[in-house]
Amino acid sequence: MASGKKTSGLRRQIFLSMTVMAFSVVLLSICGSYVFYAVFLTYSPSSISDDLLPAPAEVAWMTVTMLAALLLAAVIAIRLARRILTPLNSVADSLHRMAEGDLSARAVADDLSMGEATRLVADFNNMAERLDGMARERAFWNAAIAHELRTPVTVLRGRLQGLAEGVFEPTPAMFSGLLIHMEGLSRLVEDLRVLGLDESGRLELRLEQCDLAAEIAALINAFEPNLRAAGFVLAQDLDGGEVVCDPMRIRQALSALLDNAIHHAEPGALQVRLRLEDERIRLQVEDKGPGIPTDLMECVFDAFRRGAKPRLGGGSGLGLAVVRAIARAHGGEAACRASDSQGTIFELTWPA
Repeated sequence: MASGKKTSGLRRQIFLSMTVMAFSVVLLSICGSYVFYAVFLTYSPSSISDDLLPAPAEVAWMTVTMLAALLLAAVIAIRLARRILTPLNSVADSLHRMAEGDLSARAVADDLSMGEATRLVADFNNMAERLDGMARERAFWNAAIAHELRTPVTVLRGRLQGLAEGVFEPTPAMFSGLLIHMEGLSRLVEDLRVLGLDESGRLELRLEQCDLAAEIAALINAFEPNLRAAGFVLAQDLDGGEVVCDPMRIRQALSALLDNAIHHAEPGALQVRLRLEDERIRLQVEDKGPGIPTDLMECVFDAFRRGAKPRLGGGSGLGLAVVRAIARAHGGEAACRASDSQGTIFELTWPA
């Protein structure tokens, strides 16, 4: 609850308020009538009517009693309405502000608000907070994507313009450089596509039974020259066996992990492990340092989250987010933790 204490439900409060009002009116009528007739029969018996028509004093007493009952009912109704309408009006006002584009609008429930109204305010504020966070995240994504696309597009435009104007000589090395930038741009677009499909729940897999160990070994062999050039010594520990998965997506995830190691890990031993344990498949990549700060481990798989000081160029910042998306599509999860050798273990697990 917003007030930090247990608040009675709306139905119970309405019942109690109506009961109190009815009891008070009946008590006022009975006790007041008793006092009225006791006083007037004692000190002024002639003021009391002997027939069916009430005497003026009795009419005055009935009028006063009715006005007092109406005043009591009005006080209880106003208090009850305030406890109900104050948070509802706050939610309505905040909804109007949000409809006009102010996502910082928040509803307020005071200490007198009832349980259902307080929960409504809390749920509305949670929804508004999520919408505000999504808007900030969208703005961050737009800026990050523009930043990542700017460099390769600028380089390609400059090189192509130079070739068109005869500034650069069209050599195989020049075209190889352009292809490298194009490959990086294509990979960025593919990563963005995968994350977009994951966010919309439409990242589809082509599941098939395959020898995953052989698929991973083939990818590692293709990656090994780049790892060796970066100073890494690769070790494989792969359990054999047929499993059902999307081998292309798993290769894509492992490529992202190996590329992440090249950019962020210190040169040295790098181990890839594949295990089938407790009806779950575990794919691990372990480096020997320098490790990831504990606070960064909580968001390392978020898009465009990078370490403070990457050893090489930071990459696009999408690789680990793609890894998590692929793990989720397989019904599993991606995680990282510190290793015993002060390095980091990146792990994908999914049901066998």
